[in-house]
Amino acid sequence: MTLTPIDLFTSPLRLRPGGRIGTEKRTDASELDGWQVRTFHAKTGADVHADHWEVHPDAEEVVSCLIGMIRLYLRPEGPGQPEEEIRLMAGTAAIVPRGRWHRIELDTPSNIMVVTLPCGSRLEKR
Repeated sequence: MTLTPIDLFTSPLRLRPGGRIGTEKRTDASELDGWQVRTFHAKTGADVHADHWEVHPDAEEVVSCLIGMIRLYLRPEGPGQPEEEIRLMAGTAAIVPRGRWHRIELDTPSNIMVVTLPCGSRLEKR
């Protein structure tokens, strides 16, 4: 078997049952099963859909800032509560709890890696 490098910015990794790992073309992963590792360049808020909340009902999500600086916001769980802000600098990560609405904003252009079970994920306009 010949190993070849994988460009993580163009080919998400799918962690499949039975310990198999594969690559795939970028697609709407919310209908796919299995864990996904996605890495992307984010230059503007549109690249991280900063104007939307996102939720993953079936799993936690790791959000990691590889290069740059980002802010991860958790939506308030009750009325009148403030958003929770987590600042992530290069080389740091946070784990978003299962079912918790969240969003990302950029402090600088950044490279971000996320790991989650995307099946059932949803977006909601802020």
